[in-house]
Amino acid sequence: MQRTIDLTGCLNFRDLGGYPTQDGRMVRWRMLFRSDALHLLTADDIARLRDELQIGDVIDLRSSAELRSDGRGPLADEAMRFHHVPLFDGDTVQRDENPAAYTLADRYFLLAEFAKDPIARVITTLATTDSPAVYHCAAGKDRTGVISAVLLGLLGVRDEVIVADYAATQENLDAIIERLMANEGYQTMLSALPPDTLHAQPETMITLLDRVRDRYGSMRDYARAAGVDDAAMIRLHRRLLA
Repeated sequence: MQRTIDLTGCLNFRDLGGYPTQDGRMVRWRMLFRSDALHLLTADDIARLRDELQIGDVIDLRSSAELRSDGRGPLADEAMRFHHVPLFDGDTVQRDENPAAYTLADRYFLLAEFAKDPIARVITTLATTDSPAVYHCAAGKDRTGVISAVLLGLLGVRDEVIVADYAATQENLDAIIERLMANEGYQTMLSALPPDTLHAQPETMITLLDRVRDRYGSMRDYARAAGVDDAAMIRLHRRLLA
């Protein structure tokens, strides 16, 4: 089964199926997808999402400002259920603090700490829908990477597999950044970021997983702290594990 879905309008659309879990099961293919922004999808792309992949739910992790700026594109005309769940609508650090002092792993952990409510909403939505679903941000790396780590951790996928899934974005990252830089809004945002945040190195995800475990004990305990109840986690397992 092909993990990367080749589309003209986005560069980082991937299936999370096929990953083995610690208890010998496997994440179901063609049920859960991660992606970069979807507003540039072509008509052929949309037909593939609708007819081949049968996507029923789209979870948009972008901020309200990003959504206003770029919109949903032609996907808005489809019958897919749309969930706008911004992980943040502003900075994840105090404005009087020096952003250059934060590593990318620091930023991810701050996001996990301060975006518990929307992260819980994403998990609950994926647990309760009856259709294949995709969640995405702009590059499909940072916000999408944190959500992927939480979801795969909840499903019992081993850390090394979660890390490899995250690092796979590095293969197309130059092209993703080039596409974002063509947008004036993202030019401003990306130019303000320290250069060492524009990567998807394994060490970043390793550090995030270690810090979540150090703080909460397990990804399940983190999800509970975020507000996800056990019933939703059970439904998530039943829906997404083979």
